[in-house]
Amino acid sequence: MKRYVMAVLFGLSFVALSAALYLLHFVWFHDAHHIYIYLVGDIAFLPIEVLLVTIIIHRLLSVQEKRSRLRKLNMVIGAFFSEVGTEFIRIASKADPDSADISEKLVVKKEWTAKDFGSAVSFIRDRQHKLVRQPGLLVELRDFLVTKREFLLRLLENPNLLEHESFTDLLWAMFHLTEELGHRTELVDIPDSDRKHLLGDLERAYGRLIAQWLSYMRHLHRRYPYLFSLAARTNPFDDEASVVVT
Repeated sequence: MKRYVMAVLFGLSFVALSAALYLLHFVWFHDAHHIYIYLVGDIAFLPIEVLLVTIIIHRLLSVQEKRSRLRKLNMVIGAFFSEVGTEFIRIASKADPDSADISEKLVVKKEWTAKDFGSAVSFIRDRQHKLVRQPGLLVELRDFLVTKREFLLRLLENPNLLEHESFTDLLWAMFHLTEELGHRTELVDIPDSDRKHLLGDLERAYGRLIAQWLSYMRHLHRRYPYLFSLAARTNPFDDEASVVVT
């Protein structure tokens, strides 16, 4: 309430100052006609000024600021893939019966064009990420993800991630899977119903992770060729990928 009263008083003080200046002008020059001309002219220009300042300029600045934040967020996404995402894909893809087909579509090259990335995105979007039972897979994932729990928590605490909805959804899916696996001491001899439940959580995280990985690769390909080079040489979908430059 106090802040509202202060805002009203602040506005009234400016109106009073303006009135005082107009009055001073009349006292000195005794020319009300001149005052009315400029007053009406200023009021007539006010809607255009509002349009320019509050809509066009403000929107342009907001778009530029959002792009800047998204570029910074891609640094966080890069750290995520270095720390968790790439290795998670390598492990989870063992249970993907179509991993060979995915590998063929997602061996991203330097020569790729926007059309190539568009085709890959369409392929991933239209695909059902169904995983099958793989001996030892859930244990391996649990042992890996539990060591990354603190890292995932720190990412979730980053308020700027709210700007990137798809990545936030991915983090929640990953963290949920981590919690599900971390609460189980036994992952080998479990009921089929529980295994199906865990595979469903894994499929959710795996599908979102692949889509996010492809989006990140497209970003690197467009803006950071040197980072793209390393990401391509550590591509989890390329069996022949080697970090060594040949």
